[in-house]
Amino acid sequence: MEIRPYRSGDRAAVHDICIRTADAGQDASGSYADPGILPQIFAHPYAELEPELAFVVDDGGQAVGYVLGTADTEVFVRRFRAEWLPRVADRYPAPAGEPGNPDEFMAHLLHTPERMILPDLKDHPAHLHIDLLPGHQRAGYGRALVDTFVAALRRAGVSGLHVGMVTANRPARAFYDRLGFHVIDVADPGPLTYLGLRF
Repeated sequence: MEIRPYRSGDRAAVHDICIRTADAGQDASGSYADPGILPQIFAHPYAELEPELAFVVDDGGQAVGYVLGTADTEVFVRRFRAEWLPRVADRYPAPAGEPGNPDEFMAHLLHTPERMILPDLKDHPAHLHIDLLPGHQRAGYGRALVDTFVAALRRAGVSGLHVGMVTANRPARAFYDRLGFHVIDVADPGPLTYLGLRF
């Protein structure tokens, strides 16, 4: 097992990992008519727009986990709208009204990247997404991935990182607590808890 930079050949594995871990660490493929929308929001744009911050755990044959993210959320949001959304908008159109099912909710997230910009997060400009297949969790790879990501942020001169996690995902919260993340009070967090790390 090794942690290495993301390569274009990892795209299919990252796509699969994202879907198989999107339901609080469990398989989300049965929850959506087209679960392929999930990596179009939470994985591929990061790997393509900021590949220098994309890393995978390789089991010797393929990626079984990854960490992806951005050094500057506001810049990423602008690039997501200008560069990424036009590539996928036709396949996943925005819902006409309030989202009525899980697919429409994800389409809404896809078309509203500005939701990621919150004033309370300004001191933690970077953010990440991390996922490991269940068989490779609780073996130290998650910590190693975050450490690798943080080291890359430090080299880039970034001083703060945040994650937005579903509040009900207790195993993820325990993971971030062990890494020293602290709660960031956000005015309207919705179903998420925001956690931060300063370097």
